[in-house]
Amino acid sequence: MDPATLVIAEAYEQAFAAIDADPRNEVLVLVEGVDDRGDGGRVVGCLQVTYIPGLGKGGAERTLIEAVRVRADRRGSGLGRILMGRTIGRARTRGCALVQLTSNKRREDAHRFYDGPGFARSHDGFKLALQPP
Repeated sequence: MDPATLVIAEAYEQAFAAIDADPRNEVLVLVEGVDDRGDGGRVVGCLQVTYIPGLGKGGAERTLIEAVRVRADRRGSGLGRILMGRTIGRARTRGCALVQLTSNKRREDAHRFYDGPGFARSHDGFKLALQPP
């Protein structure tokens, strides 16, 4: 897709602004091809992280990972492992007791990927859609 033709809906702009303003939320972006001055480069992966205070795990914070994306033409090259490893490292540094995520049951390749860093399929998840996707 040509980035110049991409139209970003206002809802995405508002969501990004809310994430950016919230210290418990981050969007981690993996960029390659950046020069020594920090110029250039292209986004090859990203994900959203939310740090959640909780009453479980002794009151420890947990990390929720969502919207994991790696460019289709770069999947299988190790970029997802790098991005996930850095995310887990940030959670450890922050003192989180748990990192969690959900994945659509039909995404078997993604499930194998999440098995790699040691995620366990320990719970069944439930969702209730409140508005059309």
